[in-house]
Amino acid sequence: MQEISLKGKNALVTGGSQGIGSEICRELARCGANVAVNYYSNKEKAELLAKELEQTYSIEAFAVGADIADAENVNRMFQKIDSHWDSFDILVNNAGVETVDHALDLEESKWDRVMGTNLKGPWLCSQQAGKRMRRHRSGVIINISSIHDSVPRKGLIHYCSAKAGLRMFSKCLSLELAEDNIRVLSIAPGAIETEMNKEEIARFGKDKFERWIPQKRLGSVQDIAPSVAFFASDLASYITGTDIYIDGAYMNHTIQYDPRPKKS
Repeated sequence: MQEISLKGKNALVTGGSQGIGSEICRELARCGANVAVNYYSNKEKAELLAKELEQTYSIEAFAVGADIADAENVNRMFQKIDSHWDSFDILVNNAGVETVDHALDLEESKWDRVMGTNLKGPWLCSQQAGKRMRRHRSGVIINISSIHDSVPRKGLIHYCSAKAGLRMFSKCLSLELAEDNIRVLSIAPGAIETEMNKEEIARFGKDKFERWIPQKRLGSVQDIAPSVAFFASDLASYITGTDIYIDGAYMNHTIQYDPRPKKS
């Protein structure tokens, strides 16, 4: 099997300092890419990760802070990237935020924050990245969505709406940028256990997920990151405008009972 190579490519991962984002940074670096680790508030964690990537994989890595929901922040972030690299190849729009609220009690500020980070942010970052990719007619934009871009959930009307918008955003952008040889797609994880949500999952009951998910296990960050690297590579050069669901068939399992006769 041909090995994934991103050697010499320059990548930005938003929300890259922790969770799924940090594992994506590691996988891209493992495959040879230089990595800019975007963070919103935890500068120390992002800088430690960048140092780890440089020491472990002998690539260039650096931390870059920005609130991706703010255009001026995004502009400054890409100006810093320009000071490091002459070209730009891979954007992973991974940063996301959610709150859990009843729809009728949801505050406008929470709606705006979730929409800003999960939908406006990818648009602002994709604009900046796309302009740079167009100069050398090559690039990949990968939007990290969620199975909730298609599956509704109580308490997450703003989050689900934003992810549904991100799914269509990816498709529209893929059409617009195809003529410049820039690929765009979305990757939608299911229930993924991370350091941030491990305690919450334990309180809720990990066994419940293991019953509900057909593969009988929660996903891990290692289930997501290699797929991002593959789709960012030339091995996936004819794949654009599509949605990839990585969920152990979770989103397809709406009927929880099994009517089949017992196995003989």
